Amino acid sequence: MGSGEHEDPHQARVRDQLETMRQRSEKAQSWHDQAGVYTGLLNREGYVTIRAHLNREDITFLTRAREDVIALADVALRLLELHRPRDAGGITSDPSHPIRRCRSCMWRWPCPTFRAFSDVLGGEP
Repeated sequence: MGSGEHEDPHQARVRDQLETMRQRSEKAQSWHDQAGVYTGLLNREGYVTIRAHLNREDITFLTRAREDVIALADVALRLLELHRPRDAGGITSDPSHPIRRCRSCMWRWPCPTFRAFSDVLGGEP
């Protein structure tokens, strides 16, 4: 932020919550490599008995992981609902590809918000 700018306290609170989620996630160990092994251990009821060495960061992460993912997915869905394309109107030289703008921020489509989601989630704009 530039000098003289004061951050909105609500924005600061949300940013702090997101940074906390990110830090908690980064401190926990990834289960990605072990997931394939555990899938092969499913019993008849569809469960796996897991014996793992968990540190404090892992337990903290696992305690909040479900709620954090749901909250982030809700935010993402709300943002995607706001940031979607619409016909910008006007004259175009290619009627089959009209100029489109974001319904919310009015940037040319795909807007920076949608591009950020697309980049992080691996989709193409």
